Amino acid sequence: MNRFFWLILMSSFCFSQASKENAKSYLDQKNFQKAQQEMESFLKSNPNDKEAVELLGDAFGHQKKWDEAIAQYKTLAEDEPNNANYHYKYGGALGMKALSVSKLRALGLIGDVKRSFLKAAELDSNHIDTRWALVELYVSLPGIVGGSTSKALKYASELQNLSEVDGYLAKGYVYEYDDEPELAEKYYKLAIKVGGSVTCYEKLTNFYEEQDEPDRAIDNIEKAHKKHQRNAMHYQIGKVCADYNIQLDKGEKCLKAYLANHSAQDGVPKAWAYYRLAQIYKHKENKEEALIWIDKAIAGLPKIKVFQKEKVTISKL
Repeated sequence: MNRFFWLILMSSFCFSQASKENAKSYLDQKNFQKAQQEMESFLKSNPNDKEAVELLGDAFGHQKKWDEAIAQYKTLAEDEPNNANYHYKYGGALGMKALSVSKLRALGLIGDVKRSFLKAAELDSNHIDTRWALVELYVSLPGIVGGSTSKALKYASELQNLSEVDGYLAKGYVYEYDDEPELAEKYYKLAIKVGGSVTCYEKLTNFYEEQDEPDRAIDNIEKAHKKHQRNAMHYQIGKVCADYNIQLDKGEKCLKAYLANHSAQDGVPKAWAYYRLAQIYKHKENKEEALIWIDKAIAGLPKIKVFQKEKVTISKL
């Protein structure tokens, strides 16, 4: 009898694990609806399985079904009030809902968002994502509803104690948002010096573009390419050249290198490189070449309106 009970118990456990692993696999594959269906079915007979509830919340969140995600995470946070990650996810879902509704409705959610993140930070002194969330929250909120540069910098410093590179990136972000470009640049450069990841270089590149300094952006991408040898960086250089009508020969060369070495891992479809080449030839006032490349872009992605608009512009040269 005991052996029979044990076999049933083990069979049930294996089924449970298989179902949750399936959901995780669907999430990894970005098949979020399948993950949702898998966990909804599983939870009908296992309503108290917290991992499954969290996975269902994740599936809803990836589909931007914020109310449904909020419901799952709220249940978890109430059932396990000392679990920092549940409070973090609950606050994150509330925050994303706040971004999707009117400003008036969003104001009613901000207090709960802040409380959830602060609770998560209090519960787990090593929770990096929560501190990033607090940095972004305090930076983005107007002062009248609790925004604070000093509090954002406080959590950026806590981040720095946990991860030096995250701390520098966070401080760069705060100072960029606070319109202190010299300090922002300083900390983004420190992040590159300490971490040197593709993300670190991208943050500084984006900063230079926001500051309307395309030549410095190109120089930074070239340094990143020298270190990381990513084909996608050829596209990034070509994009900046095309957008700002500068270093056109370099932009043309980089875009053609991108196309020659293109693979699915590069992320940006070839059609966008064709579009950038069309822009470059337009800047060079070479209408014939520009039309060739914009037609290739349209053939590759015919529903992109900006391609059609660009062809009209080129045709008027």
